[in-house]
Amino acid sequence: MGAHPSSPSGLHRGGRRGTLDAVIAENPARELGFECQARFGPRLPFLLKVLAADKALSIQVHPSRAQAEAGFRAENERGLPPGDPARNYVDDWPKPELLCALTPFEVLAGLRGAGDAAALLGSLGVGKLEPLVSELAAATTPRVVTDTLARILTWAPGGREALAGDVVAACARLAEEGGPYAAACDATVRLAGEHPGDLGIVASLLLRHAVLEPGEAVFMPAGGLHAYLHGTGIELLANSDNVVRAGLTGKHIDVPELLRLTDPAVGVPVIAPREIADGAAVYDTPAPEFRMYRAEFGAVPYPLPGTGPRIVLCMEGDLVLRGAAGETLKAGRGESCYVSAADGVVTGSGPAAVFVAGTGI
Repeated sequence: MGAHPSSPSGLHRGGRRGTLDAVIAENPARELGFECQARFGPRLPFLLKVLAADKALSIQVHPSRAQAEAGFRAENERGLPPGDPARNYVDDWPKPELLCALTPFEVLAGLRGAGDAAALLGSLGVGKLEPLVSELAAATTPRVVTDTLARILTWAPGGREALAGDVVAACARLAEEGGPYAAACDATVRLAGEHPGDLGIVASLLLRHAVLEPGEAVFMPAGGLHAYLHGTGIELLANSDNVVRAGLTGKHIDVPELLRLTDPAVGVPVIAPREIADGAAVYDTPAPEFRMYRAEFGAVPYPLPGTGPRIVLCMEGDLVLRGAAGETLKAGRGESCYVSAADGVVTGSGPAAVFVAGTGI
């Protein structure tokens, strides 16, 4: 749900049908408001998604705004056409993102510290990894973890299958025995079934493994390596499709660019909602492009959280939104709507539970 030019949302307003990007382009000052347009230009700065991962999604990292602008410009200057599978940058925007769990959601989020990575890889007892274990154990800088990632992702082609096989067998043993790394090892065994022969299976052990409980969220800043493994959640991100992949995928992998973007010191925090009013809470992040709210409406109307342009997704019940001029809109479970900055104060009533996406400014 959003206005990215590659796949904008359809919009029905006042008897007209179109797309959200086209509506905003007609009058960005009205739709986005002065502050949003001044900060981000004539473009809705966020996307809202429902993400249901039945199979592990790729290990990936996203660029900062400066990296995205430079990378997009460089690939254009090289003559890479839009849609070329060798492109890393499909636009010039960053892609920080927030994932809020609706069900228990299993993730790999951020790189482990060097000592933690050494302990996990060492516990596998895989001889081929011993040189990497020694380097991690002697590390004096977080960059050693990224160097280890590079060694794994560039493993000699002739030895990749044997390495993955040895690691998966060792992970199966540790998952059965229990201990501090049992859950991460169990995830690695499952990854091997979903992505056989992929070096991302081995690389996954360098990332922190976690399971978000419903209502918890994880924030992925630029430079934070991550993968979404299994579960259903609401994802809010900057209006970009820039993804640089490390594994667990058949798509383009650019290891040098991945290593340039990945920051081993980046924290990937788990976030709990902060109550801002009765029945309403916000997920705080430093991203200026977006902010996510969760709200429950009863019979008595009260203001929709946030200001400026917003997208509202009804999760449960029947939502009624009312504008300042008295106009109304109804949305049931799974339906979404767009609120323009020009709509001013909008109230909601239910009973209904919703997520609201807005800007972070």
